[in-house]
Amino acid sequence: MSERLYYQDAYAVRFTAVITELVRENGRLAIVLDRSYFYPTSGGQPADRGVINDMPALDVTVRPEDGAVLHWVDGDGREIETGAVTAVIDWPRRFDHMQHHTGQHILSQAFIRTAQAQTVSFHLSDDTVTIDLDVPDLTPEQVRQAERLANQIVWENRPVHIRMATLEEARQMSLRKLPPVKNGQLRLIDIENFDLTACGGTHVARTGGVGLIKITRLERRRGQLRVEFRCGGRALADYGRKNETVARLVADLTTGQAELVTAVASLQTENKEASRTIKKLRAALLQVEAKRLLAAGQKMGGFTVVTRVFDAEDGANLRVLGAQLSQKPGVVALLGLAGSKSQLLFCRSDDAPGEMDKLLQAALQALGRGGGGGSPQMAQGGGAAADNGRLRQILSQIEQQLRQQIAG
Repeated sequence: MSERLYYQDAYAVRFTAVITELVRENGRLAIVLDRSYFYPTSGGQPADRGVINDMPALDVTVRPEDGAVLHWVDGDGREIETGAVTAVIDWPRRFDHMQHHTGQHILSQAFIRTAQAQTVSFHLSDDTVTIDLDVPDLTPEQVRQAERLANQIVWENRPVHIRMATLEEARQMSLRKLPPVKNGQLRLIDIENFDLTACGGTHVARTGGVGLIKITRLERRRGQLRVEFRCGGRALADYGRKNETVARLVADLTTGQAELVTAVASLQTENKEASRTIKKLRAALLQVEAKRLLAAGQKMGGFTVVTRVFDAEDGANLRVLGAQLSQKPGVVALLGLAGSKSQLLFCRSDDAPGEMDKLLQAALQALGRGGGGGSPQMAQGGGAAADNGRLRQILSQIEQQLRQQIAG
């Protein structure tokens, strides 16, 4: 079993070790060292990365059978021999994990003290950091209190101690969480006079190293509350992005930062009013278009047949136009939309003849590809790409079939 040196010193980034084994599995190569500062994936914390003798170490895992730490490297291992190697850990990634894992301990304890909410799970990735609390919801003030307390502990720069204890000894202590183990030594992370819990992860030496804890999002999930947060460097980067967004909005809207929310709300109100106006104008235009199409429609046995193919930019309201036409007595509308994906809409008024669903299937078959359906009164579907001329040709054929239905 490899000696895990990160248990006592998370700040070491360069070390020497001896290769004791090479493992090949499914085309991948892993190196086993007699001692390692590389942290393997576990406890919600991702593995370290780095290099071993200039070979990138892409992942680190633990072999369950014997606890050996497997350093999965990018290489075929042909030039590797057992012996001494030099390894370097990706420090920015390691320190980011240290900040967030310690920050998680602080924030979890803060939620206990301010809201009696226990952490049931923790997840750390390159994109997000979250804890899940055993409560369905918290008030905004409870969340603010927990965040304030957590940052107070950070700014007090309290020592973070690492100590070992037996299971029996741990049971006599006020641990926030006791892991499901039956025997052996437990590694305890002790944030002085604030939080004590069993944990195998990497942590900063003093809480000041966390830098800052900022809650960024809350999400209710199956009776629990997911809290997304950022610490240290990630919190600074998040602030930078949001500050840049605010500055851009302030400049674009020519307003002060304090008035930004009011300015955006005013724009939303104006946008809603403009949308309602546009909707009314579009409806009026469609009514005019419906009248024009009716006037130009063909007469078949006392009924009016409207056939029209629109180009993509003109066909956004195909369904609305069809509804307006079919509300008129004695009307059958055969409408098409040309483009990279053609669309068809066939509809009729209640007193008009024709089986729109059968006509649609005939049109789709003529297109060669597509699908759709409906009823004898209204049917719609989409087909293969077709230009305006191709659709007009197909709808002309459908007109003939409709004429036969009326005559029959």
